[in-house]
Amino acid sequence: MIDHVRDLASVREATDRLLDAAASWDNATVTQPSRLPGWSRGHLLAHLARNADALVNVLQGRPMYASAEARDADIERGAGRPLDVQLDDVRATAERFDAVGREPADWDRIVELRNGVTDRAARVPFRRWVEVALHHVDLGVGYELEDLPEDFVLREIDFLAERFAGHKDVPSTGIRAEGGRMWTTGGGAEGGPVAVSGPAPEVLGWLAGRRDGSALKVEGGPLPQLPPL
Repeated sequence: MIDHVRDLASVREATDRLLDAAASWDNATVTQPSRLPGWSRGHLLAHLARNADALVNVLQGRPMYASAEARDADIERGAGRPLDVQLDDVRATAERFDAVGREPADWDRIVELRNGVTDRAARVPFRRWVEVALHHVDLGVGYELEDLPEDFVLREIDFLAERFAGHKDVPSTGIRAEGGRMWTTGGGAEGGPVAVSGPAPEVLGWLAGRRDGSALKVEGGPLPQLPPL
């Protein structure tokens, strides 16, 4: 069951963890490459701030972004700012998102995100948690998938397995994480069934495009190549 209040608390914790880690940087650190191709750490921080604003728009019934071009331009414009400006922006926008999330609302309503994607309002805080947690890893500053809370890892595997279910480019795939949790996904492409197993952080890394899957055990065919998120 989705508990948006609990997820909002997890977002706050994840945001504080990221801001505490970044507080020791200097301005040069912001300009260094992140783990995302073509993006510096400054791009990631700018994205996190703009994403918080965008999810406020979603919860308040407005378009998430004015356009894809405006989203990209805002991130590019904000990427080169000094560290203190970046962190103030991430902190302030996170506080705005949290404040809107605490307002009385119909959390069962359907809201619209990017590209026509819809979801229940109650799942928006988890989506924000995903942004903060995975991009903390993407910063490449010593925080890894293995450091993520176990409940987050399993829930994000749930989410991504559902996202790729029936995808036309993904064969039928069964996934098992160490500890016994199992998922199925894909099924829209020829081939399979493929069985994929390994530690939960490695499974998440493969599904989220953060790891190549070389640490996973694969049976029944090659490791499926997943489409970008």
